[in-house]
Amino acid sequence: MPDAVTTDAVTTVGALKEAVWRFADERSWHRFHSPKNLVMGLAVETAELMEHFLWVECEASRALVDDPAQRAEIADELADVACHLLNLSNSLNIDLSDAVAAKLVKNAQKYPAEKYRGKYEA
Repeated sequence: MPDAVTTDAVTTVGALKEAVWRFADERSWHRFHSPKNLVMGLAVETAELMEHFLWVECEASRALVDDPAQRAEIADELADVACHLLNLSNSLNIDLSDAVAAKLVKNAQKYPAEKYRGKYEA
């Protein structure tokens, strides 16, 4: 999105979906963006992101982004995951904001704050 401020505070999900759609469109890649391919790509990119945290203890994993080079690599992988997710929501015509909002309502019912605050129960 050239000439635009692209921070989380001002960039909408819709703008990001439009940007990834336009990127794929300029390269004639939509024919490759079947849900199957995008889900598989999402899994691969997620695994690449996971590699940065493999064998790292919890607190040390939080500190990985303190190193500028590591931070840049993690940001790249996180962006790859996000792009695949946004492309998938475009391919399936699912409003990602609506889906997240609906899921948060379901999770709030399943995990009431009063019962689960500070706890993890499987």
